[in-house]
Amino acid sequence: MKATADLARFPSFDLTRLLKTVFAPKGGERVAVMIDLHDPKTVKDLAFLDDDRYAIQRHAVHDILGSLTSHTLDDLTMTGGDLYAYEITGGSNLDLPDEAWTPAGERISLERDVYPSYDLILVVSTYSATAPLTAHAKKFGFRGATMHGMNDIILGSGLAVDYEEISRQAEKLRAGMTRADAVEIDFVVDGRKHTLRLELGGQEAQKSHGLCHGGPDVANLPAGEVYYVPDSASGRFPLKLESGTLALMTVEDGRITAGACLKGDAGEVARLIEKFRSDPASGAIGELGFGTQDLPVSGSDIQDEKILGTVHVATGRSDHLGGDLTPDKFRDKGNATHEDILFSPEKTPEVAIPEVRMEKDGETKILIANFQPQYMRALLAS
Repeated sequence: MKATADLARFPSFDLTRLLKTVFAPKGGERVAVMIDLHDPKTVKDLAFLDDDRYAIQRHAVHDILGSLTSHTLDDLTMTGGDLYAYEITGGSNLDLPDEAWTPAGERISLERDVYPSYDLILVVSTYSATAPLTAHAKKFGFRGATMHGMNDIILGSGLAVDYEEISRQAEKLRAGMTRADAVEIDFVVDGRKHTLRLELGGQEAQKSHGLCHGGPDVANLPAGEVYYVPDSASGRFPLKLESGTLALMTVEDGRITAGACLKGDAGEVARLIEKFRSDPASGAIGELGFGTQDLPVSGSDIQDEKILGTVHVATGRSDHLGGDLTPDKFRDKGNATHEDILFSPEKTPEVAIPEVRMEKDGETKILIANFQPQYMRALLAS
């Protein structure tokens, strides 16, 4: 109910406004929409719309393609509006298959028929495609946006904001948080305190701000994040799995090396740790991110990690963020994912975060306390 009330603060979703703001179309550009399906052949005659598993893909048809009418394309000075379906990868940011299908039942190659043929590619999917789409954008020269996990709340808030303003806010935070030496996150679980320290080495902070006016480039929408690719990390942090199992991870030299089950399925935790040990790249800490937007909770991490006061770390692939963990560095290609681990009052109510501290220029600033922005709020007010 609260999310519904919160939506009244935002204008209604308008694809034309979103694409004009995010991409600033240059005229004559071709746009395509891609979705993922368990059986991509069911895109023929849009048969998949009768399958209750595909609420996200239904939004792609009704809210994205349905808005790309000839009038809208004319207004955007674009052409195209074509739909392609590929097989669900089964993991966040895994490489995409090359084979895809059209609503006419034609089998095509993404690398031969889509990537080189369009200027703008929008991916609405179950699993994030940001890393592989970014790699293809660099190779073929297109721009794009990934919008996995789309739902009604995201359409009515995170995709309805003014991204010019979101970009300005993100830059204020990025400028104030750049060149940090380290960040420490304190966690309290079952009354016990644990700390994860992330070494940043004075690197330039980066931002996900929603504007993609030049290319090749890919925007991850909803946007609104300041992030780093840590040089290393150490300590302990809690990890809540999709099943609800809660574990405590031990991090050494930038990667997860051990873990203990705190609640739930100990066997699930043991299998995860074995994966990290056998394929060390899968347990590498590949990102530290902070939300920058005032948004309602959507139940989908793609938006909820963009909420100001939240913090997330990620394991695995980092090449789309400027890191060096590419799929070829994983022993098993199926492990070459980028897995965000979000901490927020709604996602991880079992976990308290008393402080998130940033060390910079010999000073320590409290970025967040109990999921409330502190120094981050001051930066926004500057």
